[in-house]
Amino acid sequence: MGQIVSDVSDILNYQDNKKATKATKKQILADIAKDEQEKQNLVKKVLGTQRAKYGASGMSTKGLTEDAVLTRMKKESEQPYDSKKDANIKKLKNTKTTKKNLLLTVLSHLDKLVG
Repeated sequence: MGQIVSDVSDILNYQDNKKATKATKKQILADIAKDEQEKQNLVKKVLGTQRAKYGASGMSTKGLTEDAVLTRMKKESEQPYDSKKDANIKKLKNTKTTKKNLLLTVLSHLDKLVG
């Protein structure tokens, strides 16, 4: 009988679990958005600094070598944030709320109830 009470409690707590899961997903999405903004700011800062160095040394930023350097710097700056974003997306996909089916649970314990 205790198992049935436990299963009914699980079913009744489903809405609370669903709200908690929704809050978790919302937090993960907020973290992704925050990281994306930080990444954009960092890339702008790194590229701006490098362009300023090129300008101070009398180089233009339109040459192939300069473009290659800036592209590499951009990729290096974005890499940690992209890895973090992939991890957050994986967490987001794994965040689920399971709903118990009372009938199936009772049927699985039917032998204990009858016997």
